Amino acid sequence: MMTWIYLVIAGIFEVVWATMMKLSEGFSHIGYAAATVVGMILSFGFLALATKHLPLSIAYPIWTGIGAVGAILVGLVFFKESIAPMTWIFIVLLVVGIVGIKVTS
Repeated sequence: MMTWIYLVIAGIFEVVWATMMKLSEGFSHIGYAAATVVGMILSFGFLALATKHLPLSIAYPIWTGIGAVGAILVGLVFFKESIAPMTWIFIVLLVVGIVGIKVTS
């Protein structure tokens, strides 16, 4: 169970570092740039903990999926980005894929 919690935390920190990287505006804001690096370290660290007990073929796609869906949500909510209606179908497919990998592993 802790392995899956580590994996979710790793995915959340992937969203954190991607968001901080955007806010750093090309690493020109040192605080956000530093937060990007810290987020990366934590994301990779928790992914490493998860892959101690989960196969890479399971952990990596779930980690990237959490990061992808999370980044989409952050973009929509905090950066007021828009997404084409057809894109929502593929976002749903991403979520279904993540859940499917978890359920079948």
